[in-house]
Amino acid sequence: MRFSPGQKIVFLHESGGGVVDSITENGRVVILDEDGFKKEYLKSQLALVQDEIYPVEDEVAINIELQDKNLDASKGRNTYSAERKLNDIPEIDLHIEELTESHKGLSNHEILSRQMIAFRQFYQRAKSQKKKKIVIIHGVGEGVLRYEVRSFLNKEDGVEYYDADYLDYGQGATVIEM
Repeated sequence: MRFSPGQKIVFLHESGGGVVDSITENGRVVILDEDGFKKEYLKSQLALVQDEIYPVEDEVAINIELQDKNLDASKGRNTYSAERKLNDIPEIDLHIEELTESHKGLSNHEILSRQMIAFRQFYQRAKSQKKKKIVIIHGVGEGVLRYEVRSFLNKEDGVEYYDADYLDYGQGATVIEM
């Protein structure tokens, strides 16, 4: 995966994201995070947010733009089209067919990256809105997405998770209580 300054990223193994500031001589990616700090990461620890590039110098514009994107889910098909509510509990369906118009030509890694980006954005927004409970529909499959979601949650403080009700979701969903 090729990174260049101004690209928006999310962290694969921790919450949050930022913007690519620069690439070091040893190939690490310097990220300007959401709090305005710069830190080096391995490329394998990051995922690009497609089609979102910001001028690195404009940190305030980056944060405002990110907040605006999170609030405006009605324009076109994006990661938020898979969101809905059941019994007033926000949920997101992470099946790739729900997240993108077409996933033809995407590698398994790219599909997983997009799914995790959608999950992190949904989770962070629910957390900032002080939601008590959310549902993540990850499907059954080989269990890779379920594993990644739960690995992320294991690093979060004050979070409990468990399998969602079988009658409502089958075997492929996780309830998160915050």
